[in-house]
Amino acid sequence: MSQKNPSPETSRPAVLWVTVDEDNDGQRLDNFLMAQLRGVPRSIIYRIVRKGEVRINKGRVKPDTRVKTGDQVRIPPVVRKEKVPQAAPGDRVQAVIEAAVVFENEQLLVVNKPSGIAVHGGSGLSFGLIEVLRAGRPQARFLELVHRLDRDTSGLVMVAKKRSALRYLQDELRHRHIRKHYHALVSGDWPAGMGKVAQPLLRYEMPNGERRVKVDSSGKESLTLFRCLERYDGYSLVEASPVTGRTHQIRVHAAFAGHPIAGDDKYMDDASLKAFRALGGSRLMLHARALELSLPPDSDGQSPALKLEAPYDNAFAAALQKLAARTGRNS
Repeated sequence: MSQKNPSPETSRPAVLWVTVDEDNDGQRLDNFLMAQLRGVPRSIIYRIVRKGEVRINKGRVKPDTRVKTGDQVRIPPVVRKEKVPQAAPGDRVQAVIEAAVVFENEQLLVVNKPSGIAVHGGSGLSFGLIEVLRAGRPQARFLELVHRLDRDTSGLVMVAKKRSALRYLQDELRHRHIRKHYHALVSGDWPAGMGKVAQPLLRYEMPNGERRVKVDSSGKESLTLFRCLERYDGYSLVEASPVTGRTHQIRVHAAFAGHPIAGDDKYMDDASLKAFRALGGSRLMLHARALELSLPPDSDGQSPALKLEAPYDNAFAAALQKLAARTGRNS
């Protein structure tokens, strides 16, 4: 019996038999399949499970079945469109990101992400931080973002090198065991008595489809701790420590307090933004400065404490130096 060749736009792989390793132990089957069949819509994943085409140790399963180390998972052939080739990160950007790695062990790497680089591709971007890391480390079996930073925010980003490390670190974040400290240059004189902003935050869309965040009573509970580090003529350098982890949290809380972050074209008024640009300000002045965490358990079950601090980039440091000179202080 002859077999039709697939069209150039599609490919039909053979049946896959995948052995679950310890790094995937306890993962839901649907999520396991999403990772094995990248690019296949979730609706198709659920359909092949429902029809009994996916088996674990030859037995029928449900999407929420938890896979275990050593399980044999049968994955049927799935027709999927070939991905259109994307622009690959060049050697220069790979070198920049590799030079920005401030910590690495067998489970985790931490990068001092430059401002202007997204953490992942999409929305018109061919690649982001995670795609650059994967391109530069083709031998890596697993690289996933533990958390995210806005594209224009610089500083420390955690990337898990094992699924077990990803689960551990995201659980630590949920239970607020990881401390993140940001440095932000804000407009105006930050009040000495303002140590926190606790305001609910709601995500919404602008008429043009752009996503924004605002303080709203129907939003999610949010808390940011603030501490003034330095005062300049017309600006303050503050440490912002988010207790919760909402989108744009520090930016919106600072603006709500009447002291928007310098260079913030979403939440700073036009006149203040123009004044900062006139000073030579060229970026959003928000930097993920420090991390305090317990590392994922090692082979001996130990979870050593880790403290990291990331230096400012040239643009951030230059803006502070210019303000210090204008204020009449050496920096």
